[in-house]
Amino acid sequence: MIVFLAHFLIVLAAWTVTIKFLFPIAYALAYGLPLGAHIYWDFWWVVHLWLAWALLRWRAYTFALAIGVAAVETLIVVTKLTLFLAAPEWTIWTTNWFINKLFVLLVFCLMLPYFLLRRRALRAKAF
Repeated sequence: MIVFLAHFLIVLAAWTVTIKFLFPIAYALAYGLPLGAHIYWDFWWVVHLWLAWALLRWRAYTFALAIGVAAVETLIVVTKLTLFLAAPEWTIWTTNWFINKLFVLLVFCLMLPYFLLRRRALRAKAF
C-alpha cells in the first residue's frame, strides 16, 4: 500500500503540474493571453513529490510527515471544496481544479487511516 500511495502521489504531482501550469500556459500562448492568466499558483505538488520520495525511501520522519501532510491537506481541501461548492462557477479551469482536489482528497483519505491504523508498525519501520 505504501508503494501504491507513493506512486499515486507522483502521478498526482505530474497531473497537477500539467493542469495548473502547462495547460494554462499552452492555452495562453495559443490565444495570445498573458502567460499567467489561468495559472492556479500552488506548490503542493512539491510536497507531494517529497512525501512520495520519503515513502519509497523510508526515513525516521516519514511517518510524521505522512500524517502531518495528510491531515493538513485534507483540512485545506475540504475547506476549499466547501467554499467553492457554496457558489460554484464551472469553467474548464475550475473543473480541472475541482477534479484535481477530489483526487488529492482521495489519496490523503486513503493514507491517513492506513497510517493511523498501522502506526506501531510504521513508526518502527526502518530500511
